[in-house]
Amino acid sequence: MKILVPVKRVLDANVAVRVKTDGSGVELANLKMSMNPFDEIAVEEAVRLREAGTASEIVAVSIGPAQAQDTLRTALAMGCDTAILIKTDEAIEPLTVARLLQKICEQQAPDLVIMGKQAIDDDSNQVAQMLSALLGWPQATFASKFTLSDGTASVIREVDGGLETLDLDLPAVVSTDLRLNTPRYASLPNVMKARKKPLEEIDATSFGIDLSPTLRIVSTARPPERKPGSQLGSVAELIDILKTEGRVQ
Repeated sequence: MKILVPVKRVLDANVAVRVKTDGSGVELANLKMSMNPFDEIAVEEAVRLREAGTASEIVAVSIGPAQAQDTLRTALAMGCDTAILIKTDEAIEPLTVARLLQKICEQQAPDLVIMGKQAIDDDSNQVAQMLSALLGWPQATFASKFTLSDGTASVIREVDGGLETLDLDLPAVVSTDLRLNTPRYASLPNVMKARKKPLEEIDATSFGIDLSPTLRIVSTARPPERKPGSQLGSVAELIDILKTEGRVQ
């Protein structure tokens, strides 16, 4: 069984987000970048399936600039076998990402695509669903438990009313939630080995897909500072303030 794992290069989760002075976006220059945390969970799950003998090959794929090689090398150090970089310096929207991944799936013919439910930079939560629709494959999102057997995937996902179990015929697309697993750290020997693993680069324009954005960011701004709270002496005082502000009659 071949598993395809898309991974994204994002601003490290431990770095404080800063808005550019001109309001054109988020500052990324000279800041630490890393693999999207939800994608780390997807890589970990794929590696566990391979270690259990269920999967035989894991291919990591990323879409982005040349620096995204570092993200792919991390995936290789965690246990992926090969990697593909779809190289572009453009800002790619979710639907375009799904279309590019569709082309890779048609080339690689994976039995399963495991990916993070969303990226922490835009929180779109769209690519897995769009990729499933483009491929015509069944999907299960927000997986918190996952098993494979006899050409089917059993996925437990959290919903508002409790837990939902889905059985999917393969090939399928699965997106991961936080509670699925705890990703491993890549050991130094594995980091060294990852440097020798195959990493293929493909120009994004070679797929014949329009990469131009359909949305334009007008401005980016930090949320307004919250006003400090105050301590009141009684419930009556609170009610008077609420009436003054017009919050209650």
